[in-house]
Amino acid sequence: MTTGSNQDAAATFDPLRPRLIRIAYRMLGSVADAEDTVQEAFLRWLDADRDAVREPEAFLRRIVTRLCLDHLKSARHRRETYIGPWLPEPVVETADDEIDDVTLPLMLALERLSPLERAAFLLHDVFGLGFEEISGTIGREPAACRQLASRARDHVRATRTRFQLPKERALQIANAFFAASRGGDMQQLQSLLAADVTAYADGGGKARAALQPIVGRDNVLQAHAVLAQIFAKDMSRIVRYGFINGLPGFVTVEQGDILQTTALQIQDGKIAAIYVMRNPDKLRHLAPHPTPDLGSHAVH
Repeated sequence: MTTGSNQDAAATFDPLRPRLIRIAYRMLGSVADAEDTVQEAFLRWLDADRDAVREPEAFLRRIVTRLCLDHLKSARHRRETYIGPWLPEPVVETADDEIDDVTLPLMLALERLSPLERAAFLLHDVFGLGFEEISGTIGREPAACRQLASRARDHVRATRTRFQLPKERALQIANAFFAASRGGDMQQLQSLLAADVTAYADGGGKARAALQPIVGRDNVLQAHAVLAQIFAKDMSRIVRYGFINGLPGFVTVEQGDILQTTALQIQDGKIAAIYVMRNPDKLRHLAPHPTPDLGSHAVH
């Protein structure tokens, strides 16, 4: 039986909403799905016997996580039939924000985990919850939760290194990459790229993008030599530089008024990976309305 007013329920829920959205986004990799999941949790909170809930935040985390686990079961099939490389929806941060520890490469690594491994890892390693609470959330014994998190940790270990470059230097590299790639300066571009650089572009079948990752510096340079001819006729327009899911990059408007984000993974001072988002369905949250609080900030 529902107790208390809807206003009281909202007063408890609203301060927790940003953290709940952060959990859902890291579980699902989708801003829209995270928002929908948290809204569903709010509706369930309205229907709950709230007087019997001693710790609302733990109660709501449990609801959100379980909803995410249900969602991931259907999402796994959709990802298998996705057109081209799948990338999480971009969240753009400013240089003044604290860089998120859950970077884009880590989010991609999480995609390779089972839903339970992902939940155990995120709840324990990222959000700092104990295995007793995780046990009650995902319906496994604490020892099994510990094992799930450990197994996940082994899988994602290589992607967990925090961003090492000073922010200013990282944005300088992003600026240099934009200038070289759009200006057709292949010599400068070559100097920025690691030998084993890989470029990923997510168009989702909705915008033109390579259907397979482009691997190796020579192949990436060849692709940009072709793109340079397009840029010469219709130059990209910079919206802003910033950090995209923890990586330096920029937001642009491309030919045909297509919004695009480009994130650069930098290792040993060289660009090791390029992540381009062109799927309009995954960019709606960047304009004109700001992204909800995901521990980051959107384009304004």
